[in-house]
Amino acid sequence: MSTRIPLVAVVGFPNVGKSTLVNRLVGGTEAVTAAEPGVTRDRKRLATEWNGLAFELIDTGGIDLEDEAELARDVQAQARLAIAEADAVLMVVDGRAGLRAGDAELARTLRGGGVPVLVAVNKADRPNDYAATAEFHSLGLGDPLPVSATHGLGTGDLLDAIVTALGEREPRPEDPDAVRIAVIGRPNVGKSSLVNAFLGSDRVIVSDIAGTTRDTIDTELEVDGRRVILVDTAGLRRRAKVAGSIDYYAQLRSERAVDRADVALVVCDATEGVTSEDLRVSEMAMKGGCATLLVLNKWDVTETDIDDARARVARKLRLRPAVITSSAERGRNVPALLPRALQLADRAGERIPTPELNRFVSSVIAKTPPPARRGRRLKTLYAAQVGERPIRVAIQVNDRKLISRDWAYHLENRMRENYELEGVPLVIDFVPRTGYRGRED
Repeated sequence: MSTRIPLVAVVGFPNVGKSTLVNRLVGGTEAVTAAEPGVTRDRKRLATEWNGLAFELIDTGGIDLEDEAELARDVQAQARLAIAEADAVLMVVDGRAGLRAGDAELARTLRGGGVPVLVAVNKADRPNDYAATAEFHSLGLGDPLPVSATHGLGTGDLLDAIVTALGEREPRPEDPDAVRIAVIGRPNVGKSSLVNAFLGSDRVIVSDIAGTTRDTIDTELEVDGRRVILVDTAGLRRRAKVAGSIDYYAQLRSERAVDRADVALVVCDATEGVTSEDLRVSEMAMKGGCATLLVLNKWDVTETDIDDARARVARKLRLRPAVITSSAERGRNVPALLPRALQLADRAGERIPTPELNRFVSSVIAKTPPPARRGRRLKTLYAAQVGERPIRVAIQVNDRKLISRDWAYHLENRMRENYELEGVPLVIDFVPRTGYRGRED
């Protein structure tokens, strides 16, 4: 069992120099910076090390307290995201601008988070500026530390303080063998109800109001003797619909949960069938490299045609994931879902023996060869699996131009059927003879 690298969230008002400070602390220029406020929008994790301790800084977007419409909610949303994910929080303030009402409001939220919070007073470019740090004692977060992100002044002391703060936190163990299963889907399709059904208790808040869950919630459990981390997520919408609202941060957190998951259970509302939004969520999971299973929940109150739903999914989604019905309310089919998800995770990590793979590819070509072009036909010289999660297969050929898009899809579909890879990410690379450098088993 290994220990997860500690995380430090960097938060603060727009244009206080968070990204510049992050770049200074990690010794690079990966975080985007500019003179105008609000440049950083998505959160970015950057690795660094100090005094032998490796940790990651999370560069976040500025909390704009000038936004009257979303003032309190935006402050709390950003603070909750930072606290939920981080082992320590670094609050950056502007020493030139002085203490602002927004700083005090954010500090009040951070004080209740249960993790160490440090205050860095940025833009203290000259020794005379250090006196300006005194007023930030009123935030109630300990001694503020003067720094200059531009010139590097005080950053060594700040890093020492970060390492000390992280040392006060107990390391969180991370089991490399644990399977992460993310429960995702549109708002109000019954994700939290399904999670509670898995757990056998009301561990997650459930409400008829769409969007009740705003943070991702990790819960550990054991399934068939194996450790599973179950991740309940906020409802996924199109980003354009949540931009500028509290739900935007929940959206980003849900998307990151999918990126870290091994399997995604895409929960759909059976009363509506598989909608175009459900298909979009499934595509997002697949692009993130997740094995995927569609769950038609609320099956006890619907007349949806399951065969029609499965046909639509097979037609629209390249990974052709299975569609299973369930009822979180009545417990129907719920016990079968997690074992099925574990099977998908196992298949995504399997390796196909090279001789068997070559025989399979040759048989597909023999039965349905791609059309000849100008009298030339495709020849496969060698096939080998060169990666897992996603499964990646390299096929050495005499000429890639002889492969049509339709035939490539045909080969992929036959491979899914033969090796039971429905819903499992699969990449097939057709490599010209001189370009193949893959691993050979």
